[in-house]
Amino acid sequence: MANRLDYSLLDDPRLLQFVFFPRPDWAPPPAGAGDHYVPVEQDVSVFCRFYPVSQTARTILYFHGNGEVVCDHDWLAPLYNEIGVNLFVADYRGYGPSGGQPTFSNTAADAHRIFRYFETMLQSGDYSGPVYVMGRSLGSQSAMELAANYPARIKGLILESGFLQNGRLLGYLGLPIELPYLAEFERASIEHIGRITMPVLIIHGERDALIPHIEAETIFDYIGSRDKKLVTIEGAGHNDIMLIGMERYFESIREFIFLGG
Repeated sequence: MANRLDYSLLDDPRLLQFVFFPRPDWAPPPAGAGDHYVPVEQDVSVFCRFYPVSQTARTILYFHGNGEVVCDHDWLAPLYNEIGVNLFVADYRGYGPSGGQPTFSNTAADAHRIFRYFETMLQSGDYSGPVYVMGRSLGSQSAMELAANYPARIKGLILESGFLQNGRLLGYLGLPIELPYLAEFERASIEHIGRITMPVLIIHGERDALIPHIEAETIFDYIGSRDKKLVTIEGAGHNDIMLIGMERYFESIREFIFLGG
């Protein structure tokens, strides 16, 4: 696709071992949920779980953060269902029961394969509501990749604790790694999100020390959408954002999906 970034520029083994933290954890699906395995390569599938509330509801395709797996969201999905949203959560290679090992390039490529599977699943199940894509932290990269490539098929984009500048990310992680093509990749990333014109909701913790709030501001400034909103959860860090600001968090998503985007 014309709007794909060359993520292979980031596939340095020194970086991959500090960015991806696969966990093999899996738990049986709760009542009403269903498991899916998306083929992404020969003998490699990525695990996903669907938490539906109704066939006419809006549906979010959700890419989780690093160190998380799909089954971690068994407690979270009912909160989305309560506001009338179906939730489809995707793992990455090596996470949960997914096969393979994650890299930046295969994670981006797999997002496209997951999206196509996701669309087919909805169509075959007669799910008729509009589709949104959401990414938390590391998942923001997958979500923005899809938003830039499928503007006519995605109603809106939601980013939580996301980032754009991979060079700054290295600094946040305290990694003294120099990548020769990093500046080139970051320029391409800025151009990439400039092509995103759908409605966008950005949620970020005020006191996020892992991915500081300036990353949310950078995305807000460079993303091409005219209809965009940045919600700052006061007092929240990276991993307690929902606990500290749960009411505002879900009210922002509800308003974006049902009243705005």
